[in-house]
Amino acid sequence: MRKTKLITALLFFMVCFTTKHLIAQTDGESFTIYLIRHSEKDISSENQLDPPLTICGIERSEYLRSFFEDTNIKNVYSTNYLRTKKTAMPTALSKKVGIQYYDSNNLKLFSEQLLNLKQNSIVVGHSNTTPILAGLLIDKDMNPFNENIYNRVYKVIISQKNKKLFVFETFFDCN
Repeated sequence: MRKTKLITALLFFMVCFTTKHLIAQTDGESFTIYLIRHSEKDISSENQLDPPLTICGIERSEYLRSFFEDTNIKNVYSTNYLRTKKTAMPTALSKKVGIQYYDSNNLKLFSEQLLNLKQNSIVVGHSNTTPILAGLLIDKDMNPFNENIYNRVYKVIISQKNKKLFVFETFFDCN
């Protein structure tokens, strides 16, 4: 009899906890912003101010499309450079959304716009803007990263009470 009551109490606790957890996940107030750096740029290009992507960069951009395939994305943002637009394009096309341009010289204003929009988004930027923007979104100072890094993804999850940042590396490798 005692064992039955314990099992019943445990099951009741699990159902209550699970229901609460599901409600928190579907309250419509949580959203995620993914920040990535543009794919590999062609440093041998004649146009050093706005170089195109390398073959590897094009392949990485396609990989990112598949990486975000099962992710609910409402917006894709990019700076107005060839390398960032070409990195964003495959994902934007697969999500059937246009690329919206933002000014990387005013990241504070852009971070406020992203937070007010409250929608799942992807932001393509640069080694000197991506971590800064991530920091602004979570209220922490962050520094630019090395220009040789292309496989980093910043995942910022924002809910009513929390702002969490996860930084991870993709598995894509051109070599």
